[in-house]
Amino acid sequence: MLSWLTRHFYQPPSEDAADFARFLGEQAAFVAQKPAVDYCRVKAGLTERLLFEDPDFLAALAHCRWQTFAAATPDILALAEGWLRPHAPGAEPDLAASLARIGRDFLDQSPAPEAERATLDAAGAALEAHLRAQQVAPPQGADRRPINAQATLLATLPVHPDQRRGETVAITGALRFQLVAAQQRMEKRFHAPALARALVP
Repeated sequence: MLSWLTRHFYQPPSEDAADFARFLGEQAAFVAQKPAVDYCRVKAGLTERLLFEDPDFLAALAHCRWQTFAAATPDILALAEGWLRPHAPGAEPDLAASLARIGRDFLDQSPAPEAERATLDAAGAALEAHLRAQQVAPPQGADRRPINAQATLLATLPVHPDQRRGETVAITGALRFQLVAAQQRMEKRFHAPALARALVP
């Protein structure tokens, strides 16, 4: 019975660097939108349907999501760098460069409106320096590391600050929760030593 379950349900951790790159882009996008959308739905309550049909609100929410996507990308890549770093001793700068390339690629390929493109380009240009800067200290997990996307999410969330007084802890807690979940998915789905070898040949 166990053998059958293993054959049919167990998926060995992936060693595919291209799959890992897609995963990182997906996680950055998910972290960028999930806390914002969930918060707005809860805040709207019974008026949720009307709010999510309002074009002005939808435009503001899209702006929030794109801006937070740019800001969440270094967070997701920093988690990946910290996870892979122990498996790339002596090659830490190369690891940072490889992960920064992955981030620039999915930022470049995202279907962002022209008005958001400058923010994504600037985020991509800063990725390698961001990852190199964190290499001066031991890796930190998602449960305790600073969150780059936090300020951007709070600044662009399409609910007036006067209407969310006292709720900052809940909003930022939801953001951290998604980063922790992303880290757990990464650790479960991928094989760190093989990916480090693939990213730092």
